[in-house]
Amino acid sequence: MKFLLVCAGGMSSAIAAKSLEDTARKHDIDVKVQEVGTQAFEEEVRNGYDLALVAPQIRHRFDVLKSQADEVDVPIIQIKPQGYSPVGGEFLLKQIKQETDIIN
Repeated sequence: MKFLLVCAGGMSSAIAAKSLEDTARKHDIDVKVQEVGTQAFEEEVRNGYDLALVAPQIRHRFDVLKSQADEVDVPIIQIKPQGYSPVGGEFLLKQIKQETDIIN
């Protein structure tokens, strides 16, 4: 599966992305997470993603990002603060399972 994680500049999300990938791997789930900033999101979301994830610090931009994701039928969720950290992978994976049917 391919996930797109968007944050303000596309850099702070690397830690959360790695934590999610590592956690998914422990659960035998193949996930690749690409990080981008809000400026690149509209174009990048068109590249075949299964899910878009919005970092907590840009939740105020969620409606705009959601409309862009909706245009290409990519589900999108806001990451809760507990899932956006080096140890937040388990929490974020659980959130994704609860809020989507991407991962069973």
